[in-house]
Amino acid sequence: MQSFIRPVRSVLALALALAAVPAMAQGEYSDTVFFGDSLTDSGFYRPFLIQQAGPSAAAVGRFSTNPGLVWAEFLAEYYGTSAAPAWQLSGTGAIVGADGTNYAAGGARIDLAPGYPPALPTSLAPSLSTQINAYLSANGGHADPDALFTVWGGANDLFFHLNGLTTQTQFLQAAGEQVGLVGTLTAAGARYIMVPTMPDVGTTPFGLSQGPAGSAGISALATGYNQTLFGGLQAAGLRVIPLDTFSFLREISADPVTYGFVNVTTPACGATSSLICSPANYVAPGAAENYAFADAVHPTTGAHRMLGQYAVSVLEGPRQIAMLPQSAAMVGRSRADRVASHVAGKPENDGISWWGGLRGDSQYQDDLYDGLTPAGTFGVDWSRGDLVFGGFAGYGSGEQDFGNDSGSFKQTDSTLGGFAGWYGERAWINGQVSYTWLGFDVDREVHLGPATRKHSGSPDGSNLSAGISAGFEFGEGALRQGPVVSVLSQQVKLDGYAESNASSTALAYPDQDFDSLIGSAGWQASYAINDHLRPYARLTYDREFEKAPGEAFAQLQSLPGVMPYAVPGLELDRDYGTMLVGARARVFGLDADIGVSATVEQKGGSNVTAFVTFGGNF
Repeated sequence: MQSFIRPVRSVLALALALAAVPAMAQGEYSDTVFFGDSLTDSGFYRPFLIQQAGPSAAAVGRFSTNPGLVWAEFLAEYYGTSAAPAWQLSGTGAIVGADGTNYAAGGARIDLAPGYPPALPTSLAPSLSTQINAYLSANGGHADPDALFTVWGGANDLFFHLNGLTTQTQFLQAAGEQVGLVGTLTAAGARYIMVPTMPDVGTTPFGLSQGPAGSAGISALATGYNQTLFGGLQAAGLRVIPLDTFSFLREISADPVTYGFVNVTTPACGATSSLICSPANYVAPGAAENYAFADAVHPTTGAHRMLGQYAVSVLEGPRQIAMLPQSAAMVGRSRADRVASHVAGKPENDGISWWGGLRGDSQYQDDLYDGLTPAGTFGVDWSRGDLVFGGFAGYGSGEQDFGNDSGSFKQTDSTLGGFAGWYGERAWINGQVSYTWLGFDVDREVHLGPATRKHSGSPDGSNLSAGISAGFEFGEGALRQGPVVSVLSQQVKLDGYAESNASSTALAYPDQDFDSLIGSAGWQASYAINDHLRPYARLTYDREFEKAPGEAFAQLQSLPGVMPYAVPGLELDRDYGTMLVGARARVFGLDADIGVSATVEQKGGSNVTAFVTFGGNF
């Protein structure tokens, strides 16, 4: 046995080392571009403030608890992009270009001037319409189809109405104008446009100061704006990525302690405007994090961070669920490889024999998911001359962790299949077909400051697989080698489902169809050390001929009337290699096969399978 174990240890170590080759991940978006008002502004007024107050004003200029970031900056930080100002208001009141991609300006209305309040400097705020036109003019009239855009506004149009400067009809017209802006971006080529709802301004310190009736009236106006906005988007057939900030703010205000807030009714900056608020103005130490509002309407740094986390959860949720069929396909290929490898060895005698094995399928995809799925397979062969026929059954169950500490999913698979093989003097060929019943238990976790929301679901699915493998051997003595080829087709289907814990962060997903067609070609060699031990190795080049779905879809449960949105799908490496090392041996009177298979040079991740199989005659 020691002579058998030592070579196996060596080949296992080699395969694991090859599988550990690192790879760089790619971002989902080529850029992040923001259009909006003070909620998104990352420093439009800073040069103007420096001109007025001196160099110390360089530390302020956001409508928050300066020097903390706004939600757009937290979002861009996650994706490795920018949310720095695209332009700024100079000390002379002129708008000058900057190097960033954030066009938002505090006080901006949807389509009209002046900004709110209609006094310097916010009266000079460029409207969202002006912002979008400036972006398109700077880019030849085209919107980057791979960038993430955000169009968030309407609050300043609300304040104009509340101050008697516009009618309610004019206020709601702004929502229709925002629909038109989304249409302009879409027509210019934008595919991923995030549109947050107007927050529930009635629950802000400003809204609460108007008394119960006034607060309710303001909330009703915000609701009307949101209904007009998203109803218009739906009617126009414009697909957007929604953020239900209206419900999100209500949920935090209803249970502030859970989210780490000690105050959601009064400003962290006291009577000071958030635009120039600094730590010197905080009403209490830590107010930037444990108060929800910096001033009467603007979030603190802590609240902005949660908005960024909320946005990330909506953007990444569909991509997480798109990993489920990917995982099923990897396990399916591993299972098919083990069946094909078993049938590749010609039985020594005619008749009926049995075989059974265990394996562990380890998956890692760069910051997407990783985990281990143990599985077992049992089969029966009937061989006669140059032919073999048989059937097999398998079961696997394992758990994968989503990247960035965002939950996990348990995966089970139950399989029935059949196979046939032919053996010539030097050549061999075999084929197989199988059907797998899939089950998943998914827990997606959304981190919001110190709080964690868990959204669960249990979709079912299936995997119909068919494969064919062939090879040829050269050599007469101990050393044998030759080419090997294979093709494996998998059709994975996954049921859609709605997540538990209905809230602003809960999503629903449509059915998923995932097709895989992997072709492999390479070389295999084996060497007989003695009559009972034959180590072997195989290296193949693998090509996935099917492209993964280009987009992943979901729907926000708290906005049921909004059509499903799309985000970029998973782009996994389609060209890589697979290294298989193992040994066939005779152990305790049984035929044994033990080894490790690992993908190599696979950008973004690696898959490793360790296996052991035993077999014998009845």
